[in-house]
Amino acid sequence: MSNYRIQGATGQWEVVIGLEVHAQVTSKAKLFSSASTEFGAEPNVQVSLIDAAMPGMLPVPNRECIRQAVRTGMAIEAEINKWSRFDRKNYFYADLPQGYQISQLYHPLVGEGQLLIEADEKAGIPEDKVIRIERIHVEQDAGKLMHDQHPTMSYVDLNRTGVALMEIVSRPDMTSPAEAGAYIRKLRSILRYVGSCDGNMEEGSMRADVNVSVRKVGDTELGTRTETKNVNSVRFVMQAIEHEAQRQVDVLEDGGKIVQETRLFDPNTGHTRSMRSKEDAHDYRYFPDPDLLPLALDDAFLEACRESLPELPDAKRARYTGELGLSEYNARELTAEVETFARFETLLAATAKGIGKPEKDVATQVANWSLSVAPGVIKALGDEADVSHATAERQASILDMQAKGEISGGQAKEIFEIVLKTGREPGEIADTEGLKQVSDTGAIEEAIDTIIANNADKVEEYRGGKDKLFGFFVGQTMKAMQGKANPQVVNQILKDKLG
Repeated sequence: MSNYRIQGATGQWEVVIGLEVHAQVTSKAKLFSSASTEFGAEPNVQVSLIDAAMPGMLPVPNRECIRQAVRTGMAIEAEINKWSRFDRKNYFYADLPQGYQISQLYHPLVGEGQLLIEADEKAGIPEDKVIRIERIHVEQDAGKLMHDQHPTMSYVDLNRTGVALMEIVSRPDMTSPAEAGAYIRKLRSILRYVGSCDGNMEEGSMRADVNVSVRKVGDTELGTRTETKNVNSVRFVMQAIEHEAQRQVDVLEDGGKIVQETRLFDPNTGHTRSMRSKEDAHDYRYFPDPDLLPLALDDAFLEACRESLPELPDAKRARYTGELGLSEYNARELTAEVETFARFETLLAATAKGIGKPEKDVATQVANWSLSVAPGVIKALGDEADVSHATAERQASILDMQAKGEISGGQAKEIFEIVLKTGREPGEIADTEGLKQVSDTGAIEEAIDTIIANNADKVEEYRGGKDKLFGFFVGQTMKAMQGKANPQVVNQILKDKLG
């Protein structure tokens, strides 16, 4: 249960949140035409006759868009409807040439599913929570109005018209901005794992309509909700919820009523503002699209979709903790993004092969390097770092030398810095730059004998029970060896000689 509450003059209020996420389907062509979906093209150059609603142009469903939506449904453990149908949502707007949007109201492609968000005490999510998903339906996007190109006119760019969207509709199960943020991050991660959407919110390929209502703590009836449209970042979704919930509480505390309406979020102020009164389904006069036959999916198609699914975030995280022995934190961080786990698994395989050990024996070392050491070095170097030099083979070579005791952790960082700057090979750097540990027991013993002879009083104190002096002898030895002595060898020789 979320602990997010809003304190009002008459008591505490809780917020109820549902999200409608619009995710652009990964496909080179639009939902009902062969026009390109590539981002960043000049206005109105990716518009087919179908997109422009020319008379006599009939839509034909894009099989790949349907396949990707089905795979997404399977990834959230949803019911896949073998029979579904397209409907016309009728409304007039300048960016909608047809005068209607082809969508799915009555018989969606994907039915009920669920998504797990993990506990995060710092964020205010005390325990794991399952968010129910009501449906995923496939629909076409509208165009884009541009109001800043001319002092008295608005222009229309129809490049996005007809692009395939999945509308992923949650139940009102979220009760804090943190839960909503975690839900979107997890959903985005799943979409990117599956490959059905690139999740790029800045480019508009994933955005959310945020439904918010408030009620007194202890009440069971839902309050009147508002819908804030087209919010395009996780941070903005959380800000919109915070502002809208507080606004509704203030209105109700002052004796007012919440109006069911559509609102917009202003990222400059962090506030929402009224856009129009909220429409209901009957306002759009939905009816089955007469130009499109219902979708009928056979078992072979569904089985091919299921077999194409990759290992998903929850399963991958469980494997990392179970088979590889990684901590929950490392497993969660490594599986959050597709690029992160891909780099980790490539480096893990290269390191295990180089050292000649099973992956589970080097997984923690590789995880710590991937999450902490390497990013830290890259950040510190800034513009000096050329990350193209940081191949998996070069990083594995560094980890190989470290695991064999040839270099220390500090030397590993120094070598990696030089790799990033120059692209030189780690082994060559270690040899020519003097960045190797000394494991020669003779040289280390000679240094230790001198230190013991020069510190007879401290030797006597150590042997008399002052165990903390052991660190003094280690420090003196490393200083005498210019920091290049193998710490494990130093510790063992000191223990033998000090008794």
